[in-house]
Amino acid sequence: MGRKEELAKKVQQLMHDLRHIRNIGTAAHIDHGKTTLSDNLLAGAGMISEALAGTQLLLDYDEQEQARGITINAANASMVHKYGGEEYLINLIDTPGHVDFGGDVTRAMRALDGVIIVVCAVEGVMPQTETVIRQAMKEKVRPVLFINKVDRLINELKVTSEQMQQRFVKIIGEANALIKRYAPEEFRSKWAVKVDDGSVMFGSAYKKWGISIPYMKKTGITFKDIYEHCAKNRQEELSKKAILHEVVLDSVIKHLPDPTVAQKYRIPQIWKGDIDSEIGKAMMNCDENGSLALMITKIIMDPHAGEIAIGRIYSGKVNRGQEVKIVGMPNPYHIQQVAISVGADRLPVEELNAGNIVAVSGVKDAAAGVTITNTDMEAFEKIVHYSEPVVTVAIEAKHMKDLPKLVEVLRTLAKADPSLQVEINQETGEHLLSGMGELHLEITQYRIIHEQGVDIQASPPIVVYRECTLGKGGPFEGKSPNKHNRFYLEVEPLQKNIVEAMQSGEIQTSGKIKDSKALAKKLQELGMDKIESKGVAAFHDTNIFIDATKGIQYLHETMELCIEAFHEAMKKGPLADERCMGVKVRLVDAKLHEDSIHRGPAQVIPAVRNAIYGAMCQAKRNLLEPKQKVFINVPQEMMGSATREMQQRRASIEDMKQEGDITTIISKAPVAEMFGFASAIRSATAGRALWSTEHAGFEKIPYELQDNVVKKIRERKGLKPEPYDEVYYAS
Repeated sequence: MGRKEELAKKVQQLMHDLRHIRNIGTAAHIDHGKTTLSDNLLAGAGMISEALAGTQLLLDYDEQEQARGITINAANASMVHKYGGEEYLINLIDTPGHVDFGGDVTRAMRALDGVIIVVCAVEGVMPQTETVIRQAMKEKVRPVLFINKVDRLINELKVTSEQMQQRFVKIIGEANALIKRYAPEEFRSKWAVKVDDGSVMFGSAYKKWGISIPYMKKTGITFKDIYEHCAKNRQEELSKKAILHEVVLDSVIKHLPDPTVAQKYRIPQIWKGDIDSEIGKAMMNCDENGSLALMITKIIMDPHAGEIAIGRIYSGKVNRGQEVKIVGMPNPYHIQQVAISVGADRLPVEELNAGNIVAVSGVKDAAAGVTITNTDMEAFEKIVHYSEPVVTVAIEAKHMKDLPKLVEVLRTLAKADPSLQVEINQETGEHLLSGMGELHLEITQYRIIHEQGVDIQASPPIVVYRECTLGKGGPFEGKSPNKHNRFYLEVEPLQKNIVEAMQSGEIQTSGKIKDSKALAKKLQELGMDKIESKGVAAFHDTNIFIDATKGIQYLHETMELCIEAFHEAMKKGPLADERCMGVKVRLVDAKLHEDSIHRGPAQVIPAVRNAIYGAMCQAKRNLLEPKQKVFINVPQEMMGSATREMQQRRASIEDMKQEGDITTIISKAPVAEMFGFASAIRSATAGRALWSTEHAGFEKIPYELQDNVVKKIRERKGLKPEPYDEVYYAS
């Protein structure tokens, strides 16, 4: 029997014993060694050859991942580990570290109960480390810490044994500060990582050794031994004494929760249905005999099997041939195959039950974030991504015959990667692809050409802007084309804390408003006026539509059309046809024709939309540009060149830190100015700079640049260069 068949058999034996299951992931800043660590864990479990561990990178199986040396997709693998004389099933997800693929990390966290935060001993806690800790805490995923690349501290930085331990204390302190800052109230002190109990580990994933205090006590190895082995280049010998996968997986089993423990506090966080209902109780208890509740966190495209949906089963069982439905969709589906994943391979099994991570085929309309069930239940909470697409390319098929295939491929890609936004223009044959950054879009284009076989040509990257207002505008009158209906609307900027609550998912903005009383209470807590908060009729992204009218006849029949007009206006603002952000729209009065035939969509929608646009003109329209935080590590003598390079890109330098000979420059720059930054910073610093970026939201564009940017956007979109003013909307 081969290793994989043996694993499939073991999984079938262990999957019912929930106390012996751990759903874990690795998360870290880019290049801190997550995939190399995952390789070692799989090698220790006998899934790959030990000689190849750390170089095979089994979970970077995509050819773009191998060519670029980075993780792009969150990859799954299951393995079995012996601890305390008992066998445990470990489902592992290796996540990307590059900021452009942060959406994959957020989605993976939904399937996990615990996470190994990997930190490089040389670089320490970095911006993306903070982001992944924040993502884990929001999903109530418990962390342990692995400090990697310890050999580099000793061999490259030549630190002494005391300096090495000081560096560890600093990293642990910073990691704990972040855990305490972002952890849910009840877990702040419980989830802090400690050296003494083994929730902090040290090692070198590349050199295949690891150590923790409990392991030192068990084997008699000391920090002094570690230091000497590294300094004398005897790490191969060390890897046989301090076995990496044993240290890490022992810590995982001891400190990270099994599904029965984790689901009790995670379900109320990720599902807002009635906990006392039958399905609520089944999920809280991780009951394999309950109704099925499966949350899809990832879609992968298999050239042979088609779409494979990967997700976490929170209650019930998944069987081959089982009839299921997607919450919110009418048609039933039949599951064709049930499998567990090991990198690119899937091992078919007959069934998997609650508490496990499963790969299923046959549910062709599934997308990341959907809920699959065999009963009536509320869907799981929407997965909230921390950043949104800020760079767009226009792509078109080189050959007209490929156009239908391209449309299909784009829809499939958007389903597999919800961080991509696709706008398909059937009339012009142009398709807009928006992503998290240049690299994200580059890789997507590569996939369209090489994996899907569609020849395309793409425009240079375009930056995505947002529109808002500076002050209050209105009441502005919007007349319907037949002049029988009039609507009066006001607009003003929405309070910053309400916008932030909408972005973080604290206020649900998707779908219809379910509980208007709870929503009004939440908005009042955030400082909104009591009467206004009760009149909220709709959301669009971070914009809000409020019905502030009283006793207007026929308005309730027309309200749906008013909301539709609000959505249209927020999708394409009056300044540059860009989406609006942080706008509060109030309907304050209306005069409606008594006959419903005179207040149909063709009359109401243009009237309300024009009134919103006119009020925005009165309130002074403003363009918001996306910003990035840029962190640059350079030797001190190169600091001037690096800061000059940033200042040329309209960046503001926020902080500078000195550590030894290395200076860290923290700045904030507009995304529009960051194209071609990689080669520019390399030549400015003779290739000695290390840098990383993270999204920093949208900020107002400098007033003197606005007219020129608006003109360019409008010309690119085929609009008249000058935006219309309030006189146009009033006529």
